Amino acid sequence: MSDHRQAAVRDRRSEPASHGRRGARRAGGDGPPQESPQRDLPTQPGEATPRGKNRKQRRLTTGAWAGIAATGLLVLGTLGGYGVYRNAVGNIDDLELGNKLGNNRPAPVKGALNVLIVGSDTREGDNLKYGQKMADAGKRTDTIILMHIAPDRDKATFVSFPRDSVVDMPACQSETGAPVAARTEMINAAYNEGGITCTITTIEALTDIRIDHFVEVDFTGFKNIVDALGGVRVCLTKPVDDKKAKLTLPAGWHLLAGEKALGYVRLRGYGDGSDIGRIKRQQVFLSQVVKKATSSELLTDPVKMLSFINTAAKSVRMDSELAKDTGTLFEIGKSAQKLTAGGVKLITVPWGPHPDDPNRVAWVQPYANQLFAAIKNDTEVTPPPDPKAKPAVKREQVRIQVFNGTDTPNRAREVAAELADQGFVVTHVGNARPATGNVPTTTVRYAKKDAADGVSYGDALAARLSGDKRAPVAGKVRPVTTEKYVPSVAPPPTPGGKAPTGPVIQLIIGADWPGVRALPKIPDALTDKVVDSKTNPCT
Repeated sequence: MSDHRQAAVRDRRSEPASHGRRGARRAGGDGPPQESPQRDLPTQPGEATPRGKNRKQRRLTTGAWAGIAATGLLVLGTLGGYGVYRNAVGNIDDLELGNKLGNNRPAPVKGALNVLIVGSDTREGDNLKYGQKMADAGKRTDTIILMHIAPDRDKATFVSFPRDSVVDMPACQSETGAPVAARTEMINAAYNEGGITCTITTIEALTDIRIDHFVEVDFTGFKNIVDALGGVRVCLTKPVDDKKAKLTLPAGWHLLAGEKALGYVRLRGYGDGSDIGRIKRQQVFLSQVVKKATSSELLTDPVKMLSFINTAAKSVRMDSELAKDTGTLFEIGKSAQKLTAGGVKLITVPWGPHPDDPNRVAWVQPYANQLFAAIKNDTEVTPPPDPKAKPAVKREQVRIQVFNGTDTPNRAREVAAELADQGFVVTHVGNARPATGNVPTTTVRYAKKDAADGVSYGDALAARLSGDKRAPVAGKVRPVTTEKYVPSVAPPPTPGGKAPTGPVIQLIIGADWPGVRALPKIPDALTDKVVDSKTNPCT
């Protein structure tokens, strides 16, 4: 491709999505313009919801968000039948990643599985009818989703990355092995310029989460998968008549398949007309897809299951490691049979308008990093219960004293706040640094007189520290200073309304302080942003 054409393609790819009210008017949105669905997220003072500019749309938006995630169910629920239908899965198109992801990657972890799902709007082959003028423009993605499958394979979280997020894209290798320079640009530029390899490298650098595999689907693949499911039910609060999406429907419930299903997920002239609003609708759409794909109607019907797997296999592209590793596919599929619609949650990365350009998106911190940390730390498989073992000690049963054994100021209080947020009962904070210098090693301690229960209570705290698990030590230390700890937010009531009575555990922070491990759940500040099976489908 010539330099001139490459520049033209980049210009088309960089067109901003209309996020806010001005975009709603231009797109013919019905009713009074509304604020973005995520406006109530904490943002910087004075920030406003991003607004779109009155520019002509030069390209079709993929809108395949829900379709891509539905394809992810090939990895989740449908592969439950892989042992029977393994020949069908041999049809999957695959890409050998080799060493194109480089050596500077997050460390691999055992337990959870992270799959990057992207949607391609390539106009090649059967997709040509969606834009012949763009046949030579390569492929783009407006859809980037991290699908996190819990270690026990009974839960899954889908995290959507808004396409207009301005991020620091690291240097990377394209799918062909060509170098792509680092830059600050919209997140979908990684896929535009370097394909799936640069997208994986960028997501890993931004989230510090190791991507284990990828799944990619295009327009035609999306339609085929929805058709194989027998269509998906959607609910419209108002009628739709959108020429760009080629969709005309009255208000109410509809069973959509084929072109109408694709038109629905590509729909922009509806609601507030924003890209974020469209993502929210597609998340609700996906919740309906999950219900259909995990229903007994599909999973217990061998003929329907075989048809669906055949169709899905022909509609996606995966990394070679996943597509050709029959053992991994079978293991994932077998364990994914436990997944139900109630175990799937969908959320968008916390966002706000970019300070330099209100048409772009910036991720809101610390909430974005808290979300990533929760996903990264979901690595432990729950062991089967031992009927002879004592019940595990819960966090709200553990009283803790946090003492700083280093010269880092305020560390005890900061750590106490983190532990209190996780449910521990922090009673005191203080200083335990001796005159001889910093305490070298972080320890969890209990009184010698509490030997009977001290270890189990100490283990509950040690399990929340990052790194290798630390064995609790018998014998407390005498702090240099101590004061009662009062949390900034009142803790929730303890079970039964009774204060904990177990042994008091000491946390002595040393020079090797590893940090507190994030809880493997969506942070409380983001729970109202979650779409799941309980979300009103007519929202």
